[in-house]
Amino acid sequence: MADRAMDVYLNDHLGGAMFGSGLAGQIRDRHDGTPLGDIMRTMAAQIEEDRQTLLDLMERMSIARNPVKQATGWMAEKASQMKFSGLVSGEPDHGAFMALESLTVGVTGKVYLWRSLKEVAGQYPALASTDLDALISRAEAQRATLERERLAAARHALAGDG
Repeated sequence: MADRAMDVYLNDHLGGAMFGSGLAGQIRDRHDGTPLGDIMRTMAAQIEEDRQTLLDLMERMSIARNPVKQATGWMAEKASQMKFSGLVSGEPDHGAFMALESLTVGVTGKVYLWRSLKEVAGQYPALASTDLDALISRAEAQRATLERERLAAARHALAGDG
């Protein structure tokens, strides 16, 4: 059994991964048929794969899922649907920008997760047998793509550039 600190850490990230996977799907669905929708189709699938990788890793480390943290991530994603739809601000472009910004922050957290796990991989056999370098590279590529789209959305939502 992994120690308590690892249990809490991975469950915190699992809650975030649940939020991120749902948010990526929201962005994909809202922008279906657009270049952003095409990007998000691939990105949403990758983010869900990363969530599954985290679940598999937790299982191999005998870490139980914390239902409260999972429910919190799920509820946050559901609550974000209204905010990021543009209904709250009256500006759909602003909602898209904020959704991309939130997802970018989440993916940055995922980069930190994989890097932190790499630092302690020698202490956990399940980590030592996980290709953390590939997970880090993929998360960094996701972050770079999201940052490009986030900045484009910022120009459109905040400065009115088309």
